Amino acid sequence: MTNIILCGGSGTRLWPLSRTLMPKQFVKLFDKGSLFELTVKRSLSVCDKQLIVSNAEQYFLALDQLEELGIKDAHFLLEPLARNTAPAIALACFGFDADEMVLISPSDHLIKNQKAYESALQRAKELADKDALVTFGITPKHPETGYGYIQADGTKVKAFYEKPDIATAQRYIDSGDFYWNSGMFMFKAGVFLQELKRYAPDIYDAASLAFNNAKKADVIRVSFDDMQNIPSNSIDYAVMEKSKRVKVIACDIGWSDLGSFDALEEELPKDKEGNTKCDGIYAIEAKNNFIHKSKRTIAIVGVEDLIIADTDDALLISKKGMSSQLKEIVAQLKKDDSPLHHIHQTAHRPWGTYTVLEDTQGYKIKRIVVKPGKRLSLQKHFHRNEHWIVVSGTATVTVGNEVKLIRPNESTYIKMGELHRLANEGIIPVVLIEAQVGEYTGEDDIVRIEDDFKR
Repeated sequence: MTNIILCGGSGTRLWPLSRTLMPKQFVKLFDKGSLFELTVKRSLSVCDKQLIVSNAEQYFLALDQLEELGIKDAHFLLEPLARNTAPAIALACFGFDADEMVLISPSDHLIKNQKAYESALQRAKELADKDALVTFGITPKHPETGYGYIQADGTKVKAFYEKPDIATAQRYIDSGDFYWNSGMFMFKAGVFLQELKRYAPDIYDAASLAFNNAKKADVIRVSFDDMQNIPSNSIDYAVMEKSKRVKVIACDIGWSDLGSFDALEEELPKDKEGNTKCDGIYAIEAKNNFIHKSKRTIAIVGVEDLIIADTDDALLISKKGMSSQLKEIVAQLKKDDSPLHHIHQTAHRPWGTYTVLEDTQGYKIKRIVVKPGKRLSLQKHFHRNEHWIVVSGTATVTVGNEVKLIRPNESTYIKMGELHRLANEGIIPVVLIEAQVGEYTGEDDIVRIEDDFKR
């Protein structure tokens, strides 16, 4: 069985912890790892292969976290833009034999009951072996307006329902035959593609063409134009709500999609006053507050029922129950052309990381870390000069036609428009300070001439 792990989504309801280039599935929300890491580990006992379907920009985040888990044989399919779950799953399934059993897992869900999870997978496989499209219905704990619902009679699906209002959700709970729609599925790859061709032939045809045209070297890379031509639709709308082959497995597996701070709070330890328990938080006459901190000490006095999420470059303070409105904040940030919706102060790149230490008109200062054996693209800039000062490690620097080694406390200077490259040929990370000086220091002022990572 192959576990197809879907890494789409930007997690805007967890801003500022989650950003476009660091969505919630890769944020280390728990001591045991990110949601992505937990998803990968969860199915290792059942699935012998993994296929990660990811946005191209998040590919190296996933690679780094797989490396932390010691997993080196996972395969990737990279999407240049998101077209929802039906195309993503179709592209993945085109790469398998028709009888290959696949488990579809969102990468940003939490499942706490491993034994119940494995039992549910076994029951699902028995149905999928008989050519059913199996979905998983979560036994609801309370009326929830943020989830879709499945009405069922045993394993027979009676109907799918969209996210309800609170009164309708309560009616669903009271009826006893409704389940939360988990977004997890199991089926044979060929059976799904047959049903997709029957009920959404436009998606099937466009996805088939995109897969056939894709580059299939170390990873499967779909072209932008082919991906853009695939109609965007969810697997629920495109197939599951129409197919006669659909079955549901009802399960109680300790599931949450962690789609909001209110959901996240339920999974974290609290002190006797109901505040999130964490070192560096001081509370006086304060209770029932959710707090997520980065480096700074946080003190709260006389407040209740707040959400406080602190990062290096943004602070959120909200009343509980209103975190769903964070999408409006993110929309305003985009409208104002702010990078805060898109990227953290520390950005992850395939070669390492950079952290913006200072950014003001006329100059920007970064801390750059280059992993052993990695190098940045051969590039130039039209609007800035750069100074590099090595803090630790030994950097191999190309400037024009000259290649030289720069050691700790040594520096080099790159003039505007000059071709240059930074590499780490050593066995320890290279750490350096970069000072950019110029009229424009945006990340889009990079002209790549040659790149190891095919960007």
